[in-house]
Order: sequence, then structure tokens, then C-alpha cells
Amino acid sequence: MHIDKDLVAASATPLVLGILASGESYGYAILKRVNELSGGQMQWTDGMLYPLLHRLERLGYVDASWGSSDTGRKRKHYAITPTGQALLAERQQQWSIVSDALAQVWRSVEGQARPIGGWAS
Repeated sequence: MHIDKDLVAASATPLVLGILASGESYGYAILKRVNELSGGQMQWTDGMLYPLLHRLERLGYVDASWGSSDTGRKRKHYAITPTGQALLAERQQQWSIVSDALAQVWRSVEGQARPIGGWAS
């Protein structure tokens, strides 16, 4: 299933901050975790993730430091900051409100007959 780019963009920051709230990580591991969390439905690319990480770092929501992989290769590790944790808490509240509202809409729509040709989008 294709997920609209607006939904991907809106969910990117809370997803990344939520992943980092569990512990520091690096780019490839974050990409892999998003894929796992979405059951393979969200397959982010480097070109989408790294600009987001750099923006979050610039805004003070994540810290970055260089470390080494098991193979000795250098890679950048990211960790959520206290400011990032505060933003994550705020976004969790916002998404909870949106999710609850959508759940109510979906429940009301389920009881209605669909017109011929489906719903207009």
C-alpha cells in the first residue's frame, strides 16, 4: 500500500523521536525500525531520514556523536535530548487527539452504505 507523502512527513518527527526515546541509534537502524514498526509498509530512504535527523539536531531535539560499528567503520549515533523528549510528549498528545477523532469518524463511516464507486477522496 502506498502511504501518502503528507502522512509520512507528519509522522516522521514523532516516529524518529519515539525510536530514539528507547535509546541512541544510527541511521540504518532507524530506517530498519520504521520498516519493522509499520510491518514493511513504510520504507524510508536515506534521502528522507538524514535531512530530518540533521534538522532535529539543528533544533536541539537530538544530539549526534561519532562512533564505530562492529566492523570499525565510523557512523553517526543519534540520541534524544530533554528538549526532544518534551517535543515527543507534546506530539504524543496531539496524535492521540487526531487518532481518537479519526477512530470516531471511521466507526461512523463503517455503519453507512458505500455509494456505487466507493467514497470520493
